[in-house]
Amino acid sequence: MPTAIAQPGKTLLNPANHTLIMIDHQSQMAFATKSIDPVQLRNNVALVSKAAKEFKVPTILTTVAEKSFSGPMFNEIKQVFPNEAAIDRTSMNTWEDPRIAERVNAIGKDKIVLAGLWTSVCIVGPALSALDQGFEVYVITDASGDISDEAHERAVERMIQAGARPMTSLQYLLELQRDWARGETYDETVATAIANGGGYGLGLIYAKTMFNASEGH
Repeated sequence: MPTAIAQPGKTLLNPANHTLIMIDHQSQMAFATKSIDPVQLRNNVALVSKAAKEFKVPTILTTVAEKSFSGPMFNEIKQVFPNEAAIDRTSMNTWEDPRIAERVNAIGKDKIVLAGLWTSVCIVGPALSALDQGFEVYVITDASGDISDEAHERAVERMIQAGARPMTSLQYLLELQRDWARGETYDETVATAIANGGGYGLGLIYAKTMFNASEGH
């Protein structure tokens, strides 16, 4: 019989064990994204960006043909990372750009977290490529989207079959916090959840307003 030990599993994310790559969150790509409402998509992208910034997760931003075709990256990302220049590519598969490989290798994490548009092209390509090279890959599925529900779902299924691990944007934030007693990140985690956590954020507002609740006590 196995022995229970009070420690996290090896496949859980923490701020120090992964690299986040945010791919092609651009206006031209978003116009045709139908698997998720654009307001919800932008909200979730903001949540992921804030979580990565708060927990100092190494983050790579990348675009495709920003100046000539696809347009600027979402403001929800640029406002969080104002000094982070995006790597602009011509390749549909981010992983095939040598500059991305250089950044990934320099950061030196074996876990890769992906989010972007479209799931079936911009995410499947790097996900399958990274898995093939021995990385552990996680996909934030609600900070990604595609031209149809079918396209998004088949892409996610294909990646899962290859070994990728799906998760959501709120899950990403809370997995990084994981313990409400971690006071150094508590306030910012709660603020991000209130701003971008939907109904969960409303619940936090209610609990803190009505009876000054605090999860860490």
